[in-house]
Amino acid sequence: MARALADWSGRAVIRGEGVVLRATEPGDAESIARWFNDPEVRRYMGARFPGSLVDQRRRLESRSDPEKRLGLCIDTLDGRTIGICSLHRDDAEGHNAGLGIMIGEKDCWSKGYGTDATLTLCCFGFRQMDLHRIRLDVYTFNERAIRSYEKCGFRRDAVQRDAYYKHGEYLDVLIMAILADEFREKWPERSG
Repeated sequence: MARALADWSGRAVIRGEGVVLRATEPGDAESIARWFNDPEVRRYMGARFPGSLVDQRRRLESRSDPEKRLGLCIDTLDGRTIGICSLHRDDAEGHNAGLGIMIGEKDCWSKGYGTDATLTLCCFGFRQMDLHRIRLDVYTFNERAIRSYEKCGFRRDAVQRDAYYKHGEYLDVLIMAILADEFREKWPERSG
């Protein structure tokens, strides 16, 4: 069950089974910039070009409206920051949100952290934010992420053909979504 708690430092956190989601801090900009500048990590993201640390700091500051966007760092239980995730509302009063996630530390890929972070964030969104539907976009070639999302209960809604142009090629984007009742049915222990 994901609910906001306070960790040893007094910061608000959302605890999963293997991860802790916490608000991004200015000091996180260095790690996030490093991930965005890694071509292998960036391959799976919407970002086409590397960016500076100054750019990343500006991004963190500009995305700090909690009414529209919940931006979080993904930490392991031992406190290592390994990625970022977010829920962004389509509109302030809507019950729909988009989910974004990136595990930036490549040695943490395929170890279940992304799945746990996704489940934890969905649980928080459905329980605490009163969301009805959470959607996400993923490149169709990103089979590892698609398997993770399907394991969480996301369903395929549509494919946008040639939707994104990156590094000289057009890429198809898969739209996936999960509804609150589908999440509760699949994950009753996390829906408590």
